[in-house]
Amino acid sequence: MKTTLSILAVLAVIGAIVAVKVLQITTLIHSKVPLQVEAVSTAAVTSETWQETLTSVGSLAAVQGVTVAPELDGKIAEIDFEAGKMVSAGDVLVRQDTTAEEAQLRSAEASAELARVNLKRTKELLDKATVSQAQFDADSATQKQAIAAADNIRATIAKKTIKAPFSGKLGIRLVNLGQNLKAGDSIVSLQALNPIFADFSLPQDEMDQLVDGLKVKLSGDALDGKTAEGAITAVSPDVDSSTRNVRVEATVDNTSGILHPGMYVDIAVQLPVTNKVLTIPATSILYAPYGDTVYVVDTQADPATGEKQQIVRQQIVRLGARRGDFVAVTSGLKEGDTVVTSGVFRLRPGTAVKVNNDFAPNSQLAPKPSDS
Repeated sequence: MKTTLSILAVLAVIGAIVAVKVLQITTLIHSKVPLQVEAVSTAAVTSETWQETLTSVGSLAAVQGVTVAPELDGKIAEIDFEAGKMVSAGDVLVRQDTTAEEAQLRSAEASAELARVNLKRTKELLDKATVSQAQFDADSATQKQAIAAADNIRATIAKKTIKAPFSGKLGIRLVNLGQNLKAGDSIVSLQALNPIFADFSLPQDEMDQLVDGLKVKLSGDALDGKTAEGAITAVSPDVDSSTRNVRVEATVDNTSGILHPGMYVDIAVQLPVTNKVLTIPATSILYAPYGDTVYVVDTQADPATGEKQQIVRQQIVRLGARRGDFVAVTSGLKEGDTVVTSGVFRLRPGTAVKVNNDFAPNSQLAPKPSDS
């Protein structure tokens, strides 16, 4: 009897719980849950005129650059430069020991002087017909040989005085006083930094647009948010058979001295062509493998209340060139459309939104981030 009563009590409790849950679900179904509204910022699709450009990544190279080295063996007797300093063409950098050559030069100069005196005496005797023409010719040749021997020693001494071949900036010193140098040993790097070359490559189908004088703009981490300007000065006549790219060289002003050989830079070649494009902030775009999309804000009336609401729809777009914080749209949008610029990852098609542009991204065509 007690078991039966316990079972009935448990069933009564279960029935009560089920009845409460059914009541809650029924109430929830018939109640109207307010539609969640997302706060977003927006921007209008605008029409702008952009100059057509070709972009690439390149590296910098010195117009003139060399590792200074001796032509002859010798011991360093004097170092006349400081590492990292600017030098002018002809400045002495290193002097090698030339004491032996200087002694040889004095002997050669004495021989040349003796040969000159002998030739003068022979000329006087020839005028008196007391010596033969052959003797005069032999003495003349002897003098020339003596002069040449002295000149050869002077050239050796000059080669052991190592000078800067052009103006530029020196690198790190690689030698020490008293060191015995072999011909070709490195002494110091010398680079001419202004102007400087920017070498880069572009696809072969752009080759017909590349002519000398086209303006280029350089940007990158090394420029600290600034840009450097130059112009194309050479286009290679041949195309790389492995990449199908053509090599291009631009000469860039480097008065500021912030550009150095070996740096990589972003390069934009400015073509003499302008295009009218529709632009949107880059923050509007949801990139995906199946297609890039944006959320467009439309105004619709609520069927029940007639109240106007701002609803988003997802629109597939085709993108073009990029300038700073903006991207050109070639299809999918029209001028005047309003697109969401922040909060896009919280949205789904049909989501109601509330526009608040107080904290909208500050998109610029030529941004200069403070932390770049």
